[in-house]
This record gives sequence, structure tokens and C-alpha cells, in this order.
Amino acid sequence: MSQMSNAPWTEPLDAVLREWAQTAAARDKAGGTAFHERALLRRSGLLRLSIPTEYGGDGAPWSTTLDIVRRMAQVDSSLAHLFAFHHLQLATIRLFGRDTQIRHCLSETVKQGWFWGNALNPLDKSTRVLPDDANNGYLFDGRKSFCSGARDSDQLLASAFDSEGKLLIAITPTNREGITVLDDWDNMGQRQTDSGTVIFERVRIAPDELLNDPGPLSSPFACLRPLLAQVILSHIYIGIGEGALQAARDATLAQTRPWIASQAERPSEDPYVIAHYGDFYVALEGARLLCERAMQLFDAAWRRGLALTESERGEVAVAVATSKVAAARAGLEVANRMFDVTGARSTTAALRLDRFWRNVRVHTLHDPIDYKVRELGDWALNGRVPKPSFYS
Repeated sequence: MSQMSNAPWTEPLDAVLREWAQTAAARDKAGGTAFHERALLRRSGLLRLSIPTEYGGDGAPWSTTLDIVRRMAQVDSSLAHLFAFHHLQLATIRLFGRDTQIRHCLSETVKQGWFWGNALNPLDKSTRVLPDDANNGYLFDGRKSFCSGARDSDQLLASAFDSEGKLLIAITPTNREGITVLDDWDNMGQRQTDSGTVIFERVRIAPDELLNDPGPLSSPFACLRPLLAQVILSHIYIGIGEGALQAARDATLAQTRPWIASQAERPSEDPYVIAHYGDFYVALEGARLLCERAMQLFDAAWRRGLALTESERGEVAVAVATSKVAAARAGLEVANRMFDVTGARSTTAALRLDRFWRNVRVHTLHDPIDYKVRELGDWALNGRVPKPSFYS
């Protein structure tokens, strides 16, 4: 993973994480919108991390940006999700938009401190595109589910389908007339991602707000967008697993009495406990290394830009899928088995240590890993790389 000890964003990141950690368990119980914690992100300057320096950003490579996502997920995976999806929206503009759109959106994000939200779930086809003949534009009309980070956002990327079934993606201010962001996200995990519903009631979209030049799937480079979304999830899964491991370690080392049948003087010397930690380390370290390789390939592909070939994109797709499968399995394993080494006292409700499992369980259902395994099997057996789509 990236070395960041001397980077300008290290101190702001550490300050944010320290404050998040103090309230993570309580906020998991409360759910709702983390207004204060989102404000910390705005003030930290981290929202400009992936924006190129020519637009006023820090110009960090994706490997660095996502390494920070991983570190955030160790502490609070909901806020790591929101931070990552902010940068995913900015990447979407860079991949799908015209130069003028890119320049405006990225430079204004730096100047205004915009926080981007997501209303771009293309699997939900209930939002339609209608003609707005009076203004020579379009109207978005309908409901959109799983809109992570839309609440308390400044700008949205929104998607809708026209009468011919074509996907259109638009940039719009969140406070535009006709947009209502509902406070209806109440899941067992990822409880502060605000991944609820956005209602569009004949929302006006100007032609220059559509990301259709070059647009989705227009080139192998544009097809990096879903791969970035996938590898973001890999980093979140690993971060959750690492957070669970640290919480388990703290609990184990704090214990003074071993299990009655143990010959060890303290739990930290019990051979079975030690063996569990060995399993945890192997699972997470393997996932980390696979993720690191995926990011090396992704950064190289991103630098290639429009010169990126389909075969090069395919190599990235295989690496990303491999990292995601390993990260999902590792995160689920550690978040579940952590209780084998922490004992009954660790199930105290106030600790909310189950949040690690609940968070990774909810998140890994976003895209069932069985389908990623099938893609990798087809690659291993038949040499067929995963086909590009908007979803994976």
C-alpha cells in the first residue's frame, strides 16, 4: 500500500480518524446522517485528493486515494464509503465528460468544497428521461434507490433511461427544484451511508449537464469506471477486516483469564487463540497484496488514458476481480471469527463489535462474489477476460 508518512494530507487524515473513532460505535447505533463527520471531511481538504493539480487538487494517484479509503474503513466504513464514492463521482466526470465539464466540476469542487453524492444506480431503471421542449433540454422523473451520500451533498450524478432504453447520466446540484432526498436508509449495516431514496419530479437537465461526450462504455479507458467502483469495495472490505482485527486484538490482550480448559496463563498465550490470529493475518495479508497489485495495474491503465487497449483493460479487470473476491472473503472471515478470540464479554451491546460483520455483510451483497468467481473461472479455463459493462 502507499507510503503516506510525509504527505500533506497525513495530518488532516489522522485528525479526522481520531475524531471519528471516538463516536463510531454510538453513531452506528444511531444511524442517520453524520453531518458533523462529513463537515470534518469538508474542512480537511481530503475531498480534493484525487483531483489533478491543474484544477487545484492534490493530484494523488488512485492507489493513494484508495489506501486512505482503506484506513478510513478501519475506523468507520460508512464514512469511508461516502468519501470513496465522492471521488468515484469525480472520476466518472473525468471518464465520461467533455474537457469543459471536467474543468468546471473539478475546479469548482476545490473552490466551493463540494461534496458529491450518488444517484447513479443504473440497476434501478425507475427514473425516466422526458423531453423538455420548452427549454431544449431534458426532464428526469422518478425514484432512485441506493443513493449513497446524496443527503448533505452539494452535487449529484444522476442516471435515467430514455424511451429507447438508453442510459443517460447528468450532473445536477442536489438542491435543484424537483429533487427530494429522503431520510429512509435504515439497514443493519453501513448505517450512515445515507443510501436511501432520491425522488426526481420533472427535474430540468440542460444538454451540457449530460455526460454523453464521450459517455459510458465509449472506450476501454471509459470502461475503467466500473473497475474503480469494484476496487473501492475491495479496499473497504479489507479496511473493515483490519478494523475488526484491531478490535479483537485489543479485547484479547485486555483479558486476564483464559478458558477453563486452557493450559495457558492468559488468553494471548493460548495456542488456539494464536492460531486464529494466524488465519486472520494470512487472509488479510493475501487480500492486501492482491489489492496492491490491482492498484498498480489500475494506476498504469489510468495514466494510459485513451491509448488504453481492450487487452490492457482486461488485465486490470482480472486483477480487480481477484482482489475483490479475496477481500470479501477475508473481511467476512475476520469480522465473523473475531468473536472466537474475544469471548462472551465482547458481545456486550455497548461495544457494538458486531458492526464490523454487519457492515461487511451488507456491503458484500452489493455485487455477489459468486459472479466474480465465475468470471475468474472463465478466465482461468477459457482465457476469456471479463466483459466490460457499466456494472462490473
